[in-house]
Amino acid sequence: MPFAGPDLSTPVQLSTLLQAGVDATPDDVAIVSAEMSWTWRELQSVVDNVAANLVLKGLRTGDRLACLMPNRTHLLILYLASFKAGFVLVPLNYRYTPSEIDYALNVSGASLLVYHSERETDIAASNSVPDLPLGLIPYRPLKDTDAGFEDLYSEPDSAVVFDKFDKTDPAAIFFTSGSTGKPKGVTHSHQSLGWMFAAVVGACGLTANDVLLPGSSMSHLGGFMFSFAALSEGGRVVIARVYDATEILPLMRQEKPTVLCMLPATLMGLVRDKSAKEEDFKSIRLCRCGSDKVPEELEIEFEALTGYKVDEGYGMSEVGLAALNPPEGLIKMGSIGTANPGYEMSIRDDQGVEVMNGTIGNLWMKTPSLMTGYWNNPEETDNTVHDGWIDSGDIMRADEQDYLWFCGRKKQIIVHDGSNIFPQEVEEALMAHDAVSAAGVIGLHDLVHGENVRAYVVLRPDHALPSALELIEFARTRIGYKAPEEIIFLSEMPINPTGKIDRVRLKTMAAAHH
Repeated sequence: MPFAGPDLSTPVQLSTLLQAGVDATPDDVAIVSAEMSWTWRELQSVVDNVAANLVLKGLRTGDRLACLMPNRTHLLILYLASFKAGFVLVPLNYRYTPSEIDYALNVSGASLLVYHSERETDIAASNSVPDLPLGLIPYRPLKDTDAGFEDLYSEPDSAVVFDKFDKTDPAAIFFTSGSTGKPKGVTHSHQSLGWMFAAVVGACGLTANDVLLPGSSMSHLGGFMFSFAALSEGGRVVIARVYDATEILPLMRQEKPTVLCMLPATLMGLVRDKSAKEEDFKSIRLCRCGSDKVPEELEIEFEALTGYKVDEGYGMSEVGLAALNPPEGLIKMGSIGTANPGYEMSIRDDQGVEVMNGTIGNLWMKTPSLMTGYWNNPEETDNTVHDGWIDSGDIMRADEQDYLWFCGRKKQIIVHDGSNIFPQEVEEALMAHDAVSAAGVIGLHDLVHGENVRAYVVLRPDHALPSALELIEFARTRIGYKAPEEIIFLSEMPINPTGKIDRVRLKTMAAAHH
Protein backbone atom coordinates (compact mmCIF):
# COMPACT_ATOMS: atom_id res chain seq x y z
CA MET A 1 0.00 0.00 0.00
CA PRO A 2 1.15 3.60 -0.54
CA PHE A 3 2.44 5.39 2.54
CA ALA A 4 2.58 9.12 3.15
CA GLY A 5 3.98 11.83 5.35
CA PRO A 6 1.83 14.37 7.22
CA ASP A 7 -0.33 16.78 5.24
CA LEU A 8 0.88 20.27 4.34
CA SER A 9 -1.53 23.17 4.71
CA THR A 10 -0.06 25.96 2.57
CA PRO A 11 2.99 26.62 0.40
CA VAL A 12 5.56 29.33 1.06
CA GLN A 13 4.91 32.49 -0.98
CA LEU A 14 8.11 33.18 -2.91
CA SER A 15 7.44 36.86 -3.63
CA THR A 16 7.04 37.64 0.09
CA LEU A 17 9.47 35.03 1.41
CA LEU A 18 11.36 37.46 3.69
CA GLN A 19 8.27 38.89 5.35
CA ALA A 20 8.37 36.82 8.55
CA GLY A 21 11.90 37.97 9.37
CA VAL A 22 11.31 41.58 8.30
CA ASP A 23 8.19 41.86 10.45
CA ALA A 24 9.58 40.13 13.55
CA THR A 25 13.25 41.14 13.78
CA PRO A 26 14.09 43.66 11.02
CA ASP A 27 17.50 44.59 12.45
CA ASP A 28 18.71 41.06 13.20
CA VAL A 29 21.10 39.34 10.81
CA ALA A 30 19.30 37.33 8.13
CA ILE A 31 22.22 36.00 6.05
CA VAL A 32 25.91 35.96 6.90
CA SER A 33 29.18 34.67 5.47
CA ALA A 34 32.80 35.02 6.56
CA GLU A 35 32.89 38.11 4.34
CA MET A 36 29.71 40.07 5.13
CA SER A 37 26.22 40.02 6.64
CA TRP A 38 22.80 41.53 5.89
CA THR A 39 19.96 42.31 8.28
CA TRP A 40 16.39 41.51 7.28
CA ARG A 41 15.70 45.19 6.59
CA GLU A 42 18.85 45.57 4.49
CA LEU A 43 18.14 42.36 2.61
CA GLN A 44 14.58 43.38 1.74
CA SER A 45 15.76 46.77 0.48
CA VAL A 46 18.57 45.45 -1.72
CA VAL A 47 16.36 42.71 -3.17
CA ASP A 48 13.77 45.31 -4.18
CA ASN A 49 16.47 47.42 -5.83
CA VAL A 50 18.05 44.52 -7.75
CA ALA A 51 14.66 43.34 -9.02
CA ALA A 52 13.75 46.83 -10.23
CA ASN A 53 17.13 47.47 -11.86
CA LEU A 54 17.00 44.16 -13.72
CA VAL A 55 13.59 45.17 -15.12
CA LEU A 56 15.12 48.47 -16.23
CA LYS A 57 17.82 46.47 -18.04
CA GLY A 58 15.10 44.79 -20.10
CA LEU A 59 14.27 41.58 -18.22
CA ARG A 60 10.61 40.71 -18.14
CA THR A 61 8.45 38.21 -16.31
CA GLY A 62 9.15 34.75 -17.71
CA ASP A 63 12.59 35.64 -19.09
CA ARG A 64 15.32 33.20 -18.12
CA LEU A 65 18.02 34.66 -15.87
CA ALA A 66 21.13 32.47 -15.77
CA CYS A 67 23.77 32.75 -13.05
CA LEU A 68 27.26 31.31 -12.79
CA MET A 69 28.16 32.18 -9.23
CA PRO A 70 29.80 30.42 -6.27
CA ASN A 71 28.12 30.54 -2.86
CA ARG A 72 27.85 34.17 -1.82
CA THR A 73 25.30 36.33 -0.02
CA HIS A 74 24.94 38.04 -3.39
CA LEU A 75 23.68 34.83 -4.97
CA LEU A 76 20.77 34.64 -2.52
CA ILE A 77 20.01 38.29 -3.24
CA LEU A 78 19.85 37.54 -6.98
CA TYR A 79 17.52 34.59 -6.36
CA LEU A 80 15.19 36.62 -4.15
CA ALA A 81 15.06 39.43 -6.71
CA SER A 82 14.10 36.92 -9.37
CA PHE A 83 11.27 35.58 -7.20
CA LYS A 84 9.95 39.10 -6.71
CA ALA A 85 9.99 40.08 -10.39
CA GLY A 86 8.89 36.72 -11.81
CA PHE A 87 12.05 35.92 -13.76
CA VAL A 88 12.93 32.25 -14.33
CA LEU A 89 16.17 31.38 -12.53
CA VAL A 90 18.69 29.17 -14.34
CA PRO A 91 21.42 28.36 -11.77
CA LEU A 92 24.54 26.99 -13.47
CA ASN A 93 26.78 24.76 -11.42
CA TYR A 94 30.00 26.61 -10.70
CA ARG A 95 32.05 23.65 -11.94
CA TYR A 96 30.60 23.91 -15.44
CA THR A 97 33.05 24.00 -18.36
CA PRO A 98 32.45 26.32 -21.35
CA SER A 99 30.68 23.55 -23.28
CA GLU A 100 28.41 22.80 -20.29
CA ILE A 101 27.66 26.51 -19.93
CA ASP A 102 26.71 26.62 -23.62
CA TYR A 103 24.45 23.61 -23.27
CA ALA A 104 22.52 25.09 -20.34
CA LEU A 105 22.19 28.51 -21.96
CA ASN A 106 20.95 26.99 -25.21
CA VAL A 107 18.45 24.61 -23.62
CA SER A 108 17.01 27.28 -21.31
CA GLY A 109 17.02 30.11 -23.85
CA ALA A 110 18.50 32.45 -21.24
CA SER A 111 18.35 36.21 -21.87
CA LEU A 112 20.97 37.35 -19.37
CA LEU A 113 23.90 35.81 -17.47
CA VAL A 114 25.23 37.02 -14.11
CA TYR A 115 28.68 35.55 -13.45
CA HIS A 116 31.69 35.82 -11.16
CA SER A 117 34.54 37.60 -12.93
CA GLU A 118 37.02 34.88 -11.93
CA ARG A 119 35.30 32.80 -14.64
CA GLU A 120 36.12 35.42 -17.29
CA THR A 121 38.31 33.03 -19.31
CA ASP A 122 35.56 30.41 -19.53
CA ILE A 123 32.97 33.03 -20.44
CA ALA A 124 35.25 34.22 -23.25
CA ALA A 125 35.53 30.61 -24.48
CA SER A 126 31.75 30.18 -24.63
CA ASN A 127 30.08 30.04 -28.05
CA SER A 128 26.64 30.95 -26.72
CA VAL A 129 27.38 33.94 -24.48
CA PRO A 130 27.71 36.41 -27.40
CA ASP A 131 24.14 35.54 -28.45
CA LEU A 132 22.52 36.36 -25.10
CA PRO A 133 19.83 38.99 -25.87
CA LEU A 134 20.61 41.09 -22.77
CA GLY A 135 24.27 40.19 -22.43
CA LEU A 136 26.31 39.78 -19.26
CA ILE A 137 26.60 41.23 -15.78
CA PRO A 138 29.87 40.42 -13.96
CA TYR A 139 30.13 40.19 -10.19
CA ARG A 140 33.27 42.01 -9.02
CA PRO A 141 34.32 43.08 -12.54
CA LEU A 142 38.04 42.96 -13.26
CA LYS A 143 38.12 46.64 -14.24
CA ASP A 144 36.93 49.22 -11.72
CA THR A 145 35.41 51.22 -14.56
CA ASP A 146 33.13 48.36 -15.68
CA ALA A 147 29.56 48.08 -14.43
CA GLY A 148 28.96 45.08 -12.20
CA PHE A 149 26.25 43.23 -10.34
CA GLU A 150 26.86 45.32 -7.23
CA ASP A 151 25.70 48.42 -9.13
CA LEU A 152 22.19 46.96 -9.15
CA TYR A 153 22.04 47.50 -5.37
CA SER A 154 21.49 51.26 -5.82
CA GLU A 155 18.08 52.89 -5.88
CA PRO A 156 16.63 52.60 -9.42
CA ASP A 157 16.65 55.72 -11.57
CA SER A 158 12.90 55.50 -12.14
CA ALA A 159 9.85 53.82 -10.67
CA VAL A 160 9.22 50.24 -11.75
CA VAL A 161 5.93 48.39 -11.90
CA PHE A 162 6.45 44.63 -11.90
CA ASP A 163 4.46 42.50 -14.31
CA LYS A 164 1.95 40.16 -12.73
CA PHE A 165 2.59 36.44 -12.89
CA ASP A 166 0.75 33.31 -11.87
CA LYS A 167 1.74 30.85 -9.16
CA THR A 168 1.87 28.12 -11.82
CA ASP A 169 4.36 30.08 -13.95
CA PRO A 170 7.95 28.75 -14.03
CA ALA A 171 10.29 30.09 -11.33
CA ALA A 172 13.49 28.05 -11.80
CA ILE A 173 15.21 25.54 -14.06
CA PHE A 174 17.71 23.21 -12.41
CA PHE A 175 19.91 21.02 -14.56
CA THR A 176 20.32 17.42 -13.43
CA SER A 177 23.80 15.99 -12.88
CA GLY A 178 23.67 14.01 -16.11
CA SER A 179 24.61 10.82 -14.25
CA THR A 180 22.34 8.73 -16.47
CA GLY A 181 22.36 10.80 -19.68
CA LYS A 182 22.38 14.37 -20.98
CA PRO A 183 21.39 16.89 -18.25
CA LYS A 184 17.70 17.76 -18.25
CA GLY A 185 16.21 21.10 -17.20
CA VAL A 186 14.03 20.36 -14.17
CA THR A 187 11.42 23.13 -14.14
CA HIS A 188 9.68 24.29 -10.98
CA SER A 189 6.87 26.79 -10.68
CA HIS A 190 6.45 29.37 -7.93
CA GLN A 191 3.88 27.02 -6.45
CA SER A 192 5.94 23.80 -6.56
CA LEU A 193 8.94 25.58 -4.99
CA GLY A 194 6.63 27.01 -2.34
CA TRP A 195 5.38 23.54 -1.45
CA MET A 196 8.97 22.26 -1.48
CA PHE A 197 10.13 24.91 1.01
CA ALA A 198 7.11 24.21 3.22
CA ALA A 199 7.97 20.49 3.20
CA VAL A 200 11.55 21.20 4.32
CA VAL A 201 10.24 23.42 7.13
CA GLY A 202 7.93 20.63 8.28
CA ALA A 203 10.44 17.80 7.93
CA CYS A 204 13.27 19.62 9.72
CA GLY A 205 11.06 21.44 12.22
CA LEU A 206 12.55 24.80 11.22
CA THR A 207 11.65 27.89 13.26
CA ALA A 208 12.78 31.49 13.56
CA ASN A 209 15.21 30.33 16.25
CA ASP A 210 17.20 28.17 13.84
CA VAL A 211 20.54 29.05 12.31
CA LEU A 212 21.07 26.96 9.19
CA LEU A 213 24.39 26.25 7.50
CA PRO A 214 23.97 24.62 4.07
CA GLY A 215 27.39 23.09 3.35
CA SER A 216 26.73 22.64 -0.35
CA SER A 217 26.23 24.70 -3.48
CA MET A 218 23.16 26.92 -3.62
CA SER A 219 23.22 26.47 -7.39
CA HIS A 220 22.03 22.91 -6.75
CA LEU A 221 18.59 22.25 -5.32
CA GLY A 222 19.86 21.02 -1.92
CA GLY A 223 21.56 24.18 -0.67
CA PHE A 224 18.92 26.26 -2.47
CA MET A 225 15.84 24.75 -0.83
CA PHE A 226 17.30 24.50 2.69
CA SER A 227 18.35 28.16 2.60
CA PHE A 228 14.96 29.48 1.51
CA ALA A 229 13.03 27.18 3.82
CA ALA A 230 14.93 28.63 6.79
CA LEU A 231 14.52 32.23 5.59
CA SER A 232 10.78 31.74 5.10
CA GLU A 233 10.44 31.05 8.83
CA GLY A 234 12.64 33.97 9.86
CA GLY A 235 15.67 31.78 10.55
CA ARG A 236 19.24 32.90 9.83
CA VAL A 237 21.31 31.38 7.02
CA VAL A 238 25.09 31.02 7.27
CA ILE A 239 26.69 30.84 3.83
CA ALA A 240 29.87 28.83 3.35
CA ARG A 241 31.73 30.13 0.31
CA VAL A 242 33.57 26.81 -0.03
CA TYR A 243 32.83 23.49 1.66
CA ASP A 244 36.04 22.42 3.36
CA ALA A 245 36.82 22.46 7.07
CA THR A 246 38.96 25.62 6.86
CA GLU A 247 35.82 27.58 5.91
CA ILE A 248 33.06 25.67 7.69
CA LEU A 249 34.64 25.10 11.13
CA PRO A 250 35.29 28.83 11.80
CA LEU A 251 31.72 29.60 10.70
CA MET A 252 30.38 26.94 13.06
CA ARG A 253 32.40 28.33 15.95
CA GLN A 254 31.29 31.89 15.28
CA GLU A 255 27.66 31.51 14.19
CA LYS A 256 26.62 28.43 16.24
CA PRO A 257 24.36 26.81 13.62
CA THR A 258 21.51 24.63 14.86
CA VAL A 259 20.99 22.84 11.53
CA LEU A 260 23.79 21.53 9.32
CA CYS A 261 23.04 20.25 5.79
CA MET A 262 25.95 18.44 4.16
CA LEU A 263 26.98 16.15 1.31
CA PRO A 264 28.59 12.88 2.50
CA ALA A 265 32.00 13.71 1.00
CA THR A 266 31.99 17.15 2.62
CA LEU A 267 30.88 15.88 6.00
CA MET A 268 33.57 13.18 5.88
CA GLY A 269 36.23 15.84 5.34
CA LEU A 270 34.83 17.91 8.19
CA VAL A 271 34.71 15.00 10.65
CA ARG A 272 38.20 13.82 9.75
CA ASP A 273 39.78 17.26 10.02
CA LYS A 274 42.35 17.15 12.82
CA SER A 275 41.12 20.44 14.29
CA ALA A 276 37.44 19.34 14.54
CA LYS A 277 36.29 18.89 18.13
CA GLU A 278 33.09 17.77 19.83
CA GLU A 279 32.58 21.31 21.09
CA ASP A 280 32.27 22.59 17.50
CA PHE A 281 29.04 20.61 17.08
CA LYS A 282 27.38 21.47 20.41
CA SER A 283 24.93 23.98 18.92
CA ILE A 284 23.63 21.58 16.27
CA ARG A 285 20.29 19.86 16.80
CA LEU A 286 20.10 18.33 13.30
CA CYS A 287 22.80 17.23 10.87
CA ARG A 288 21.07 16.30 7.63
CA CYS A 289 23.23 14.42 5.13
CA GLY A 290 22.18 13.30 1.66
CA SER A 291 22.43 13.68 -2.13
CA ASP A 292 24.46 10.46 -2.19
CA LYS A 293 24.52 7.36 0.01
CA VAL A 294 25.95 8.05 3.46
CA PRO A 295 28.70 5.47 4.15
CA GLU A 296 28.36 3.52 7.39
CA GLU A 297 31.91 4.53 8.30
CA LEU A 298 30.93 8.20 8.17
CA GLU A 299 27.94 7.58 10.46
CA ILE A 300 30.18 5.78 12.96
CA GLU A 301 32.88 8.48 12.90
CA PHE A 302 30.35 11.32 13.18
CA GLU A 303 28.64 9.77 16.20
CA ALA A 304 32.01 9.08 17.84
CA LEU A 305 33.02 12.73 17.43
CA THR A 306 29.73 14.49 18.21
CA GLY A 307 27.77 12.04 20.34
CA TYR A 308 24.70 11.96 18.08
CA LYS A 309 23.66 10.50 14.75
CA VAL A 310 23.77 11.75 11.18
CA ASP A 311 20.21 12.22 9.92
CA GLU A 312 20.24 10.74 6.43
CA GLY A 313 17.64 11.94 3.94
CA TYR A 314 16.66 11.58 0.31
CA GLY A 315 15.66 14.02 -2.37
CA MET A 316 15.55 14.70 -6.09
CA SER A 317 15.69 17.87 -8.15
CA GLU A 318 12.29 16.85 -9.50
CA VAL A 319 10.53 16.81 -6.09
CA GLY A 320 12.74 18.30 -3.36
CA LEU A 321 13.40 16.69 0.05
CA ALA A 322 11.18 13.60 -0.02
CA ALA A 323 12.37 11.61 3.01
CA LEU A 324 14.22 12.16 6.27
CA ASN A 325 14.72 10.32 9.52
CA PRO A 326 12.38 12.25 11.86
CA PRO A 327 14.64 14.59 13.89
CA GLU A 328 12.50 14.16 17.03
CA GLY A 329 11.91 10.45 16.46
CA LEU A 330 13.77 7.24 15.71
CA ILE A 331 16.85 7.61 13.50
CA LYS A 332 17.74 4.32 11.85
CA MET A 333 21.37 4.16 10.76
CA GLY A 334 21.53 3.38 7.05
CA SER A 335 17.92 4.35 6.34
CA ILE A 336 16.97 7.50 4.43
CA GLY A 337 13.99 7.90 6.74
CA THR A 338 10.25 8.18 6.31
CA ALA A 339 8.08 10.17 3.91
CA ASN A 340 8.22 13.91 4.58
CA PRO A 341 5.17 16.18 4.88
CA GLY A 342 3.36 16.46 1.55
CA TYR A 343 4.83 13.26 0.02
CA GLU A 344 3.03 10.04 -0.88
CA MET A 345 5.19 7.04 -1.79
CA SER A 346 4.82 3.63 -3.36
CA ILE A 347 7.32 0.79 -3.97
CA ARG A 348 6.49 -0.97 -7.27
CA ASP A 349 7.87 -3.72 -9.45
CA ASP A 350 8.91 -3.26 -13.08
CA GLN A 351 5.29 -3.68 -14.20
CA GLY A 352 4.14 -0.86 -11.90
CA VAL A 353 2.50 -3.19 -9.36
CA GLU A 354 2.98 -2.39 -5.68
CA VAL A 355 5.11 -4.79 -3.67
CA MET A 356 4.97 -5.77 -0.01
CA ASN A 357 7.07 -4.03 2.65
CA GLY A 358 10.52 -5.56 2.74
CA THR A 359 10.55 -6.23 -1.01
CA ILE A 360 12.95 -4.29 -3.24
CA GLY A 361 11.30 -2.23 -5.97
CA ASN A 362 11.12 1.11 -7.75
CA LEU A 363 10.25 4.19 -5.70
CA TRP A 364 7.31 6.23 -7.05
CA MET A 365 6.26 9.52 -5.46
CA LYS A 366 3.36 11.95 -5.58
CA THR A 367 3.66 15.47 -4.15
CA PRO A 368 2.52 19.07 -4.76
CA SER A 369 6.23 19.97 -5.02
CA LEU A 370 6.58 17.85 -8.18
CA MET A 371 8.28 19.69 -11.04
CA THR A 372 6.09 21.00 -13.85
CA GLY A 373 8.28 19.02 -16.26
CA TYR A 374 11.61 19.03 -18.06
CA TRP A 375 12.13 22.31 -19.90
CA ASN A 376 11.14 21.95 -23.57
CA ASN A 377 11.33 18.16 -23.26
CA PRO A 378 7.77 16.78 -23.10
CA GLU A 379 8.84 13.31 -24.23
CA GLU A 380 11.21 12.83 -21.29
CA THR A 381 8.59 14.33 -18.96
CA ASP A 382 5.99 11.80 -20.16
CA ASN A 383 8.50 8.97 -19.64
CA THR A 384 9.02 10.00 -16.02
CA VAL A 385 5.67 11.32 -14.74
CA HIS A 386 2.48 9.24 -14.94
CA ASP A 387 -0.89 10.45 -13.59
CA GLY A 388 0.83 12.76 -11.11
CA TRP A 389 3.29 10.07 -9.93
CA ILE A 390 7.01 10.27 -10.70
CA ASP A 391 9.17 7.21 -11.19
CA SER A 392 12.32 8.15 -9.25
CA GLY A 393 14.58 5.65 -11.02
CA ASP A 394 15.83 4.60 -7.57
CA ILE A 395 15.60 1.12 -6.10
CA MET A 396 14.29 1.03 -2.53
CA ARG A 397 12.65 -1.12 0.07
CA ALA A 398 10.37 -0.04 2.88
CA ASP A 399 10.47 -1.79 6.25
CA GLU A 400 7.54 -2.55 8.53
CA GLN A 401 7.64 1.03 9.93
CA ASP A 402 7.73 2.58 6.42
CA TYR A 403 11.37 3.62 6.77
CA LEU A 404 13.01 3.64 3.35
CA TRP A 405 16.30 1.91 2.53
CA PHE A 406 18.16 3.04 -0.59
CA CYS A 407 19.57 0.20 -2.70
CA GLY A 408 20.82 2.01 -5.81
CA ARG A 409 20.02 3.73 -9.09
CA LYS A 410 18.14 1.49 -11.50
CA LYS A 411 20.34 2.53 -14.43
CA GLN A 412 23.53 1.85 -12.45
CA ILE A 413 22.77 -1.72 -11.40
CA ILE A 414 25.57 -4.16 -12.29
CA VAL A 415 24.29 -7.55 -13.50
CA HIS A 416 26.92 -10.21 -12.77
CA ASP A 417 26.07 -13.85 -13.52
CA GLY A 418 22.39 -12.92 -13.43
CA SER A 419 22.59 -11.28 -9.99
CA ASN A 420 21.97 -7.58 -9.38
CA ILE A 421 24.79 -5.72 -7.63
CA PHE A 422 24.30 -2.14 -6.47
CA PRO A 423 27.45 0.04 -6.74
CA GLN A 424 26.68 1.77 -3.43
CA GLU A 425 26.77 -1.55 -1.56
CA VAL A 426 30.25 -2.33 -2.89
CA GLU A 427 31.45 1.21 -2.22
CA GLU A 428 30.27 1.04 1.37
CA ALA A 429 32.10 -2.25 1.92
CA LEU A 430 35.33 -0.69 0.65
CA MET A 431 34.81 2.52 2.65
CA ALA A 432 34.75 0.44 5.84
CA HIS A 433 38.52 -0.03 5.41
CA ASP A 434 40.47 2.51 7.47
CA ALA A 435 42.79 3.35 4.56
CA VAL A 436 40.03 4.18 2.03
CA SER A 437 38.85 7.78 1.75
CA ALA A 438 36.67 7.38 -1.37
CA ALA A 439 35.36 4.56 -3.56
CA GLY A 440 33.49 4.50 -6.86
CA VAL A 441 32.18 1.32 -8.47
CA ILE A 442 31.04 0.55 -12.04
CA GLY A 443 30.23 -2.50 -14.12
CA LEU A 444 32.34 -3.52 -17.12
CA HIS A 445 30.94 -5.65 -19.95
CA ASP A 446 32.13 -9.26 -19.87
CA LEU A 447 31.25 -11.98 -22.38
CA VAL A 448 31.10 -14.70 -19.73
CA HIS A 449 29.63 -12.95 -16.66
CA GLY A 450 27.63 -10.14 -18.28
CA GLU A 451 29.34 -7.47 -16.22
CA ASN A 452 32.29 -7.51 -13.86
CA VAL A 453 32.70 -5.17 -10.90
CA ARG A 454 35.52 -2.64 -11.04
CA ALA A 455 36.24 -0.29 -8.13
CA TYR A 456 38.14 2.97 -8.21
CA VAL A 457 39.64 3.82 -4.83
CA VAL A 458 41.35 6.84 -3.25
CA LEU A 459 43.53 6.00 -0.25
CA ARG A 460 44.21 8.08 2.86
CA PRO A 461 47.87 9.15 2.99
CA ASP A 462 47.99 8.89 6.80
CA HIS A 463 47.43 5.11 6.79
CA ALA A 464 49.40 2.04 5.75
CA LEU A 465 48.48 1.51 2.11
CA PRO A 466 46.87 -1.85 1.28
CA SER A 467 47.26 -3.65 -2.03
CA ALA A 468 44.38 -4.13 -4.46
CA LEU A 469 44.18 -7.81 -3.52
CA GLU A 470 43.96 -6.96 0.18
CA LEU A 471 41.03 -4.61 -0.47
CA ILE A 472 39.26 -7.18 -2.64
CA GLU A 473 39.56 -9.77 0.12
CA PHE A 474 38.43 -7.19 2.70
CA ALA A 475 35.28 -6.49 0.65
CA ARG A 476 34.68 -10.20 0.02
CA THR A 477 34.47 -10.91 3.75
CA ARG A 478 31.62 -8.38 3.93
CA ILE A 479 29.64 -8.80 0.72
CA GLY A 480 30.84 -12.10 -0.75
CA TYR A 481 30.45 -12.51 -4.53
CA LYS A 482 29.59 -8.81 -4.93
CA ALA A 483 33.19 -7.80 -4.14
CA PRO A 484 35.10 -6.17 -7.03
CA GLU A 485 37.18 -8.29 -9.37
CA GLU A 486 39.51 -5.36 -9.97
CA ILE A 487 40.61 -2.21 -8.13
CA ILE A 488 42.18 0.87 -9.71
CA PHE A 489 43.83 3.41 -7.41
CA LEU A 490 43.26 7.12 -8.06
CA SER A 491 44.78 10.23 -6.51
CA GLU A 492 41.39 11.96 -6.63
CA MET A 493 37.81 10.72 -7.14
CA PRO A 494 35.89 12.42 -9.99
CA ILE A 495 32.84 14.23 -8.66
CA ASN A 496 29.91 15.38 -10.80
CA PRO A 497 28.42 18.90 -10.60
CA THR A 498 26.03 17.92 -7.78
CA GLY A 499 28.77 16.52 -5.56
CA LYS A 500 28.17 12.83 -6.22
CA ILE A 501 30.68 10.25 -7.45
CA ASP A 502 30.84 10.72 -11.21
CA ARG A 503 30.26 7.17 -12.43
CA VAL A 504 29.84 8.43 -16.00
CA ARG A 505 33.41 9.74 -15.82
CA LEU A 506 34.58 6.44 -14.32
CA LYS A 507 32.96 4.61 -17.25
CA THR A 508 34.80 6.92 -19.66
CA MET A 509 38.07 6.29 -17.85
CA ALA A 510 37.43 2.54 -18.01
CA ALA A 511 36.75 2.68 -21.75
CA ALA A 512 39.97 4.63 -22.33
CA HIS A 513 41.93 2.18 -20.17
CA HIS A 514 40.43 -0.78 -22.04
